[in-house]
Amino acid sequence: MRAFPPILVFLLAIAPALADVDGFTTPSGNIECAAGIGDGIPSDINCRIFERYGPPPVPHLAKCNDALGYEFSMREYGTVTAKCGLPAPPPASRSPDGNAVRYGGAVKYGGIVCRSSTSGLECRNADGHGFFLSRGRQSVF
Repeated sequence: MRAFPPILVFLLAIAPALADVDGFTTPSGNIECAAGIGDGIPSDINCRIFERYGPPPVPHLAKCNDALGYEFSMREYGTVTAKCGLPAPPPASRSPDGNAVRYGGAVKYGGIVCRSSTSGLECRNADGHGFFLSRGRQSVF
């Protein structure tokens, strides 16, 4: 049986019905995201950070095992949902690919904009809610 790459499994697992799914990583490969874009369906995004340290961005994430990443998701409008992630894939499978958003670059999905920088990845929706992800700090606003 053929094994699928972790990013493909991740994208398929969160794909909203009747929507196109677009994925990207950060240049480090430490963060991968998938965005759902549909005709007449609000856009949404789900990002996962693998290696991180520092205090959890929201109290309930303090219960996550250190071996697990965090997942952040939001729609075009509304607040952010943060949860404990699945076990992290091996570092070799997390290397950036042709879909990496370069530092200083941005992607837009409907009312959601994500900006990549050397300090981390920030995604914000049309309501101004969002999240910032880096190894040293993760925050929800």
